[in-house]
Amino acid sequence: MRCRIACLAILSATAAHAAVEAAPDVPQVRVEVTRRGDDWQAAFIFDRAFTTWVLPRSALTAEGGQPWRAPSWNIETRGVRLQRRGSYDVLVADRGKLPSRVEVSFTPVPERLQADYSPALIFTDGSVALFVAQFDGFPMDSLAAVGKLPSDLNNQMVPAARLQYVFRDTAGPVLLDGRRVAVAETADSNTYVLFGGARPLETPDMIGILDPQLPSWIKESLTRSVPALLGRYTQELGRLRDFKPAIMVSWGGPTPGLVSRGGSVLRGLIAMQYEGSGVLEETTVQRQQGLWFIAHEAAHFWLGQTVAYEYARDAWITEGGADLLAVRAVAEIDPEYDPKTELNRGIADCIKLTRRHGVASARDRGEHRAYYACGAVFGLVAEAASGRSFYNFARQLIDANRADGVITRADWLTAFDSATRKPMLRRDIERLLDKGVSDPAEFIADLFSQAGVAFELDPSGIPRLR
Repeated sequence: MRCRIACLAILSATAAHAAVEAAPDVPQVRVEVTRRGDDWQAAFIFDRAFTTWVLPRSALTAEGGQPWRAPSWNIETRGVRLQRRGSYDVLVADRGKLPSRVEVSFTPVPERLQADYSPALIFTDGSVALFVAQFDGFPMDSLAAVGKLPSDLNNQMVPAARLQYVFRDTAGPVLLDGRRVAVAETADSNTYVLFGGARPLETPDMIGILDPQLPSWIKESLTRSVPALLGRYTQELGRLRDFKPAIMVSWGGPTPGLVSRGGSVLRGLIAMQYEGSGVLEETTVQRQQGLWFIAHEAAHFWLGQTVAYEYARDAWITEGGADLLAVRAVAEIDPEYDPKTELNRGIADCIKLTRRHGVASARDRGEHRAYYACGAVFGLVAEAASGRSFYNFARQLIDANRADGVITRADWLTAFDSATRKPMLRRDIERLLDKGVSDPAEFIADLFSQAGVAFELDPSGIPRLR
C-alpha cells in the first residue's frame, strides 16, 4: 500500500507584490474571478501597457512533473497567448504590448504541485476553493528576460506590482477569511477563497468546511476535535483579532492502495485533503497524526502569524513553540495520545543537531529540524522552571509583542528570565543557540536537572521524559 503524507507550510507567506507597496509609481493590477455555473473566468485589468505578464506560481505537478496551466487555461482575448518560459508561465501579446484587459477561461486544477499549494480544492458537493496566488503576477520587458529568471524566484527578486483580487459567484456568496460575502476583495493572495454552498461547521472560535463524503471517522474526529482544539487555544492564548481561523478538508476518493493526507497552512487557514482506500478505516496512528498536524499549524495562528520571529535564525521561537503547544493540546483532547513520544523524539533530534553546531545556524546547514526540536526543548525548560504551563509562557510572549507583531530573540530570553528567575538556564540556552556543545546529551540532561524536568537516561545516555 502506498503512503503519501505531504505538508506545505509557509508561515509568514506574503504575496509577491506586498513587499513593494510603498514604491513610487507601482503598477496597479486588478484580477476579477467569476464563476457562472460550471464556467470560470479570470480577467486581468492593467493600468498600463506591459510587454509580458509573468505568473510566478508556476510549479510543476507533483505526479508527472508537467506545467498545470496550459491544459486548463484558455486565453479568450485575441492576440494574447500563454507561453512557458523557463520555470514560469507568461501572458504575452502576439505583437507589441498586452491590452489593458486580458480574459481567461479556466478549469480549476486540484493537482498537487511540487513545493506549492494546489491551485484548487474540489469538494464532492460541487464546492471549489481556489488558491488566490495562482493569479499572482508581475510585468517584465521581454520574453528573453523571463527566461533568465532564477527557477527559485523569491519575493525579494520580484519586480514591483500591486494587485487587488475580486471574487464573485453568480450562484451566491463566496467565503473568504472566515466570512461569506457577495463580492470578496483582498490584496492578500496567500489564501483560498471558497465558491459553492458547502455548509460550514462554525463555532465562536473557528469555521470549518468538511467534505460531505469524507470517511465517517475522519469527519467525526474533525467535528469533535478541531472546535475543542481551537477553543482551547483561544482560551489560553487569547482571541485572534484580525481573522477567524478556518479549516478546509476535501476528499480525493478511495483510490485503491493509497494512504494520503496532504496539508498546508496559510494566513488564518489550514487546507487538507485525504485520499485513498487506506484511510477508510480509523487507526489510532492516523487519527493522532491528523490531529497533531492541525494542532501544530493552528498554533501558528497565534505563534507565527499574530506574532512572528524577527530573523530566520530565530525560527525555533515559533516552530518549537508550536510543537509543544500541539503536544499539550492533543494530549488534552485525545486520552490515548502519549505526549512523551513526540517530545522524546524532539529531545533526541536536538541532541543530534547541536553537537558543536548552534541552533541559530541550522538553516545554513540545511538542518531545519533543529528549530522544531530544540525550540520544543527550550519550551520544556521554560515550563518546568517556571512551574506553569507552556500556554502561560506563550500567552505572555504574544501579549507583550502584539503591537509590533515580532518576537525577537531578546524578547523570548527576557520573558524566559522573568518566568524562571534562573539566569544560568538562559546562559545555557544561549550557548546551544550560538555554538552548540561537544556532548549535547549530557548538556541537556544538566539543563533539565536545573529546570526540574522529570527525566531518565536511556542506555545510550539520551534524556527521556518520565
